[in-house]
Amino acid sequence: MSRRRREKKEEPHTDETWLLPYADLLTLLLALFIVLFAASSVDAQKFQKLSQVFNGIFLGGTGPIDFQQPIENDDHSKDNPEPIEEEQEEKEDETSKEDEVILDLEEQKELEAIQSKINAYIQKNDFHNKFDTSLTTEGLLLTIRDNVLFQSGKAEVREEDKKTAKELAVLLEMEPPRNIIISGHTDNVPIKNAQFQSNWELSVMRAVNFMKILLEDRNLDPKWFSAKGYGEFQPIGNNATEAGRAKNRRVEVLILPRIKNGEE
Repeated sequence: MSRRRREKKEEPHTDETWLLPYADLLTLLLALFIVLFAASSVDAQKFQKLSQVFNGIFLGGTGPIDFQQPIENDDHSKDNPEPIEEEQEEKEDETSKEDEVILDLEEQKELEAIQSKINAYIQKNDFHNKFDTSLTTEGLLLTIRDNVLFQSGKAEVREEDKKTAKELAVLLEMEPPRNIIISGHTDNVPIKNAQFQSNWELSVMRAVNFMKILLEDRNLDPKWFSAKGYGEFQPIGNNATEAGRAKNRRVEVLILPRIKNGEE
């Protein structure tokens, strides 16, 4: 009887070694779902931290108890995230700026060549006190005093000055062509007559009429030309003096850089 009772008490020991790989499997599945959830989120910083946890699970331990790699609280990266895309954009911008500088230098040389031709024309006709050229950030600017082309308060180009306008048109023949803006300007002395109610109207019509004379040259394409009128609102001289007002009464021809026309 005693032997039978001993056999009943000695039951076989249950093997629980399967719990460790089972727990590891559950941990990995949990980490997988966390990463999948993080991938669907737009928060890049949370995704990066969860990726660190996931990598730590694979590389940092052998089980759920052994894994002790903490999530790093990287305040520096939070305040200053690594601007990988921004750095690439900055490099591209620097490259494009370098190309623009090269193009600007080439265009400047071409505009200087055009300026030399116009200056030679001014020298030949002794127009130093009536014409002026300058290279600006917008392009090559030719300034013509209004008394060269128009009578006081009038918008029609004088007959004796149409020859001058046609000679200027020849100088504007360029290959390839560039956009050219003709603008009219006045002083601040009010004008009101049967033809014009304001200096604005006078400045516009002077620009348009001068442009029409230029476009009588069949070698110039009208699609490259436009006219503007600024009235007295863009003075270059002091309207309080007669000399300043004389400077403000002018017509300007602006030859734009070719790169602004998409003609690279």
